[in-house]
Amino acid sequence: MNDARLRIILSSVFFVLGFSIVFSIAGVLLQSVLSSVAFDARNYLNWIAGLVIIFFGLFMLGVIKINFLQKEHKLKVKKTGHQYLTSFIFGGAFAIGWTPCVGAILGIVLSLAVTDPLIALPLMLAYSLGLGIPFIIAAVFISRTTGFIKKMSPYLKWFNVVAGAFFVLLGILVFTNNLSAIASLFSFENIVFGAASNDSVMFNGADFILKLAIAFGVGLGSFVSPCILPLVPAYLTYLAGTSLKEVNEEKKM
Repeated sequence: MNDARLRIILSSVFFVLGFSIVFSIAGVLLQSVLSSVAFDARNYLNWIAGLVIIFFGLFMLGVIKINFLQKEHKLKVKKTGHQYLTSFIFGGAFAIGWTPCVGAILGIVLSLAVTDPLIALPLMLAYSLGLGIPFIIAAVFISRTTGFIKKMSPYLKWFNVVAGAFFVLLGILVFTNNLSAIASLFSFENIVFGAASNDSVMFNGADFILKLAIAFGVGLGSFVSPCILPLVPAYLTYLAGTSLKEVNEEKKM
């Protein structure tokens, strides 16, 4: 493996680690703040979360316009003298400030986490994996990534339509509490959270796994969104302090 490719891969790993930690902190905060909410109150949280998800779905469909979410709010980060530290910081800044790319979709995952606060952290980790794994795969196959993106470009215009429609449907299922009904069609063992038996909470395993799958899929959807996917090769090579030309030249040697 040539030096330029290795730098890109390692930079992508630290970049993913940066935004994963920020998303995980958000999950921990949700879990800490809402875990003590009474069961009856969680019905209201389902209604609120369902409405928020529908709202973001309609936003992605273009039915609702929100100037704040359509403006770029990237945090300005200067490169440090340490390449991988820079990549880590850029990952954190990406999670916090790149509103047009992750704002609406992240809001949907956070809303889903609100419906089950005790699994907020696993949901945010699943979202991070869904978004992060493709970044690392793109770095490993950086020479082919540009060609793949060119092939995908004609289909990206349909992303908001498909994703928006899916999120509206998801919001309706959450609002009507039918997401759990769908999960009940699958048979998984119950999952217990909590160290002490008197403090433990039991969850339907199918419901838990379904929500993890949704969070992972939404993370993957974030990666292939029109405002992230086309920029991936340039962004990764920038973080690594190299270029695709350098990678290809070293590959020929």
